[in-house]
Parts: sequence; C-alpha cells; structure tokens
Amino acid sequence: MYYNSILLKGTAKIKEQLTIPLYTLLFLLVFSSSCSEQSKVKSSKKSTDQLEANTTKENSNTNFIGEITKLVTNPQIGEYIRNICQDKNGYLWFGTNDYGICRYDGENLSYFSSKNGLSGDQVTSIIEDKQGNIWITTYGGVSKYNDGKFTNYTTDDGLSDKGVWSIFEDSKGTIWVGTLNGLCRFDGKKFSPFPLPPSKVKDPISQLSTKRITCITEDKEGNIWFATDGCGAYKYNGTTFTNFTEKEGLCNNNIYCILVDKNNNIWFGTANGGLSKYNGTAFTNYTENDVIGNNEVVCIYEDKVGNIWFSSEGFGIYRFDGKTLINFSEKEGLGVKAVQTIFEDKEGRFWVGGGGGLYRYNGKFFVNVTKKGPWEG
Repeated sequence: MYYNSILLKGTAKIKEQLTIPLYTLLFLLVFSSSCSEQSKVKSSKKSTDQLEANTTKENSNTNFIGEITKLVTNPQIGEYIRNICQDKNGYLWFGTNDYGICRYDGENLSYFSSKNGLSGDQVTSIIEDKQGNIWITTYGGVSKYNDGKFTNYTTDDGLSDKGVWSIFEDSKGTIWVGTLNGLCRFDGKKFSPFPLPPSKVKDPISQLSTKRITCITEDKEGNIWFATDGCGAYKYNGTTFTNFTEKEGLCNNNIYCILVDKNNNIWFGTANGGLSKYNGTAFTNYTENDVIGNNEVVCIYEDKVGNIWFSSEGFGIYRFDGKTLINFSEKEGLGVKAVQTIFEDKEGRFWVGGGGGLYRYNGKFFVNVTKKGPWEG
C-alpha cells in the first residue's frame, strides 16, 4: 500500500555505503566549514539564498557525514519523490521522503532539510502562494519559505496535528491545511481547526485516520473539495457541506487525491477502488476490473492539452485523452511503479516521481533524471 511505501524512516532500508576514500571525506569535512548549510550538488555561479545553520557544534560533523553519504552513494534526487512544484521564478521544487526538499534553479540542486529549519524531512506537499511564499508540509508541521528563511507552524500554532498531509490556497487567498487529525484554516498568523460534519459512512475504515485530510482543491464555481481517509469527499460552498461517498457512486471512500479538470469534472484517486470522474451529476469509475491495472490511484494530473494522467500502483501511469487509455511503465523506460507525483512545468517538461526517483518524459520514452541530469533533451 502507498501509505506503507512512504513511511520508510526506521524501516527496512538498503544501507548506503560510503565509497569515497577516508582522506577525501576528511577534506570535505574541513572544507564544509566554509560552505553553505545547503547541500549543493553543483557549485553555484550566482548567489543563492543563505539559511542559518540549526545544527549545534556537538552534532554538526555527524550530520554532515550523513549528508555526504546520501549524496555520494545515491545518485537519485531522492529515493522517493513525493511531489513537484514550480515557482514564479521557474525553479523546480521536489519533495522527498527522506532528504527534505530539493530545489533546482536551472543550474544547481540545493537541499533543504530539518537541519536548515524545515519542519521535517518527509515532505507531503508543496505550493506557492499568491505572494510568492513557498509552503511545505511535512510530518513535523507546516513550513513557509520566504527570503531564505523558514517560518514553521506546529500544534503550538493551532494545527490539529503535526502530521500534515495536504495544503491548498483557494481563490480568495485562504490557506487550508489537512492534517492527520482534521482540517485547519490559516488566518494570516495562526491556524484554527475547521471541523467537517460527520460522514454518512457507517463504521468508516481508514488506512491511518478517518480524520486525515489527504487532498484539498477548488472547482470552477468556487467550491472547496476535501478528500478524506475513509469518509469519502466533502464539497464546501462557503456555507454548507455535501458528503460524497460510495453510496452516491464514488468508487471508494478512501481518497488520495482530487483533480478538477478544465471542464470542471472532478476526478478522485482512491486507495482501493480505482479512479472516479464526477461530472456534477453522476460518477464514472475506472477500475482494475475493466481498464486499469490496480485500484490504488495515488495521483492525478491534467496536462496542457487536456489529457488526464494518473498512477496505478505497480503499473506506472496511464494517459487518458477522453477516449483511449494508454499505459506507460517499464517498457517505456519508467522505472517508477509506485508513482506519487506527475507534473508538467512551464517549459513543457513532463515529470514523474515516486519510489525509484525522478523521471522526465521526452515524448517517446522516460529518462531517469539524477543529480547529474539530464534535465533537458
């Protein structure tokens, strides 16, 4: 299951071996004292944001050795790429499951982790708000990145739980956050719980918590949609809530993601039921019983020409043009079966990330993008 595949810390993990000579490591340790706290893969030709180090003298060497080990022995951007965002400057932000967040500015990769002030190293979602702030959610809370600094929000700042799974800014500029223990809304200074009404689902079964809000989005009419872990989906019109469940035709009550397409259809990716499309009147379901390989659909994305892309656990991704479904997997070079994010950037580059790293689609096949690239072509 997806939620098991992403909780890697403290579980079975391939031990990374440091292959560089000891004298080289010692040199790097000495050299590190004059370097930025950010773990840069390529030396920058231009100035970048500088963060204040949060490590103490007591543990800084140990942390640096660990970072060197990861960067040298693992060529992937991250073992798990969980989400991708592009900011107004064109920088790409990659949320990882173990290394914090990685930023690509067109020349360099910079890693920001809890050592640099990020709320946690397991990133669950990333957005850029209308003011240009980068918001990052982790299992340790919410981080707002601005002008080279992180501002963190935890339960002390009103969050219902420090385990945060989703974040969204609506058309009015309100920041919504989904935690393991319910929904919260930001007033500009702190968060406050925003409870959902009881679900119509009798005896709901969750993967982690029936109060977990896994995704938040907004449709063309200004309704806010909330995905839950076991209680279906909620539509909020600013006054009242409407609960959509399997009873109304939704394929499964455990929802991972929601997408609103350009035609205002609402798509739902679920943990056990496949994919649902809601046209405002009825649901159309796509399941492993008919057209897709597996009923676990973690992410959905609409590209610039209107194709709907979605993952299917163990089967890579599918592209749907409204008539035909096409599968992309290992045969097409996609080395990620447990896909967690799909994204098309402003330059038209198409990215897929998940368990196994980051991949870019060049129109014919997928290429694994590592710390050395290739970023283009």
